[in-house]
This record gives sequence, structure tokens and C-alpha cells, in this order.
Amino acid sequence: MKTLPKKLVIASRESALAMWQAKYIQARLQALYPNCDVQILGMTTTGDQILNSPLSRIGGKGLFVKELEMALADGSADLAVHSMKDVPMNLPSGFAMAATGKREDARDAFVSNKFASLEDLPHSSIVGTSSLRRQSQLQYRFPHLKIESLRGNLQTRLRKLDEGQYAAIILAAAGLIRLGLGDRIRQLISPQDSIPAVGQGALGIEINAERVDLFEILAPLNHVDTQLCVEAERGMSRALAGSCTVPLGAYAQREGNTINITGFVASVDGKQMLRETASGPAANAESVGRALADKLISRGADKILATLDRIK
Repeated sequence: MKTLPKKLVIASRESALAMWQAKYIQARLQALYPNCDVQILGMTTTGDQILNSPLSRIGGKGLFVKELEMALADGSADLAVHSMKDVPMNLPSGFAMAATGKREDARDAFVSNKFASLEDLPHSSIVGTSSLRRQSQLQYRFPHLKIESLRGNLQTRLRKLDEGQYAAIILAAAGLIRLGLGDRIRQLISPQDSIPAVGQGALGIEINAERVDLFEILAPLNHVDTQLCVEAERGMSRALAGSCTVPLGAYAQREGNTINITGFVASVDGKQMLRETASGPAANAESVGRALADKLISRGADKILATLDRIK
């Protein structure tokens, strides 16, 4: 291995979940390299500051990573830790993903103080979510529910539920589990009923692409199965120009040398819903995702996406 730096600085958002993720990577690195001082640089991103509008209207989830990338570019940080579902499908020039951490539970979680499941919600119940992906799938399955925007960090969202602003909220199970809040989950929604966001539950470690020394240092943190599944999911989304402004999702699983992936594209109201599956060699994970995108396009996904572009 090339000379290990005396210090490594991790750039992270300052939300409780982001800091948990950064501290998790910090602990892994300190265990691997006990003579290296691993520090965390907490930062507030644009996405954390603007909370009164849906992400789809203010520029997408890339707003959660831009400031962290600036810290990588100017050398004030060596690596940044992200939730992979927040990482834009195309990284800006000069940056690279050095490792993908092992995936936590990728499912969506139903959280409510009064009801045990989505099926139990009465007509016109208000369900909170910040995700067009979740909204479209909820409206497809439960058109009688009322979906309203829910922004803020995880604790803020739970507080709004506890204040009675919503009958239920939908969150990523991974975040609740990582913060020790798994007991708030009333129902884990199967990927068949709510296809997860691309990369949901996986951690990504981003670096300045010029820091070639870091690839070897961070390699032990890479979980190959997760990496391949996320590559397939991102391959589908990239082919469909996916972002949080588009209701789509994908979930891949590896079985031996094969990647199996399911994905969907929908209208926001859930009235148009296209789902497809694809399988292929794990060694060509991204191409399996692109094949899934091609199947969806052949059924009219491009027309749904074009309609969404006109609405924006």
C-alpha cells in the first residue's frame, strides 16, 4: 500500500443520520488504520437549508452533496460519505466513488402512531413523504389516500407525525434502523409493493478523482454485492435520466453470478405505472440496468418522462 496519510478528513452533512454514517466509516477506518487520525468535518448543505419546498422543485437530491464535493475539491476533506440514494446519477467531472458500503434494509417503512399498516388507513388519510417515487406507488395502490410533502431530517419528520400533522409517514427503513429507531416501524413494505429508491440503504464514499492513493486505502470498505446491485440500479436510472424529479425506482439482488433487477416508471398520480424485470451477468451489472431501462422505454416510459418534463 502507498504511504498512509497521517490524517483523513470525512466530509458529512450534520443531520443525525448523516453523522451516524460518517462515524460508522470513521470507526471502520480507525480499526483498519490505527495510526491514522480520522476526523469528521460537519457541513450544512443547500438541501438541508431549504425545507419549505419539495426536492423535485428546488433542484433534486444533488443539493445534499454539492458542498461536500467542494470540500473534496479544495482539499479540506479527503472523502465524503453519502446515502447512495442522494447521489446524482452522473458525478461531476473530477469526482469518483471509491467504495460502496454494505447495504442496510432497502425497504420503505410505514410509520404511524394510530395505524398498523397502509391497508388500515381510512379514506382521505394524510400520508407524508418527500419522494415522488413513493407518492406515485402509494397513489397507484391506494388512490383514496391524500399524499402531502414531508421535508426535514428524520427526527423532524417523526416530530411532525407525533404532532398529528399526518396519519402516517413513509421513511427509508435503513435510516430508522441505523439510528436505533426501528421500533417506530409499524410495517416494512415489501419491494414488490414499494420498489425502493435507486441505491436505498447503501452508503457511498466519494473522493476527488485525483486522489488515486485513496482507492487502495478505501478498498476494504467496499461490499462487492452491494456495489454491483447499486451499479445495476444506477444504470437503469441513468438511462432514463432519473432523479428525484422523476417517479422511478429500482431494486437489484445478486444471486451467484446473476443480477436480478426490478424497476418502474410512473406518473406522479400513479395512474400510469410501468414495471419490468431484467436479469444478466453480475460482471456487467450496469448493462443489466440499462437493459431494464430499454424494456421500460419499449413500453412507453419515455412518453411518461416526456410528460413529466413538460409539467416541470
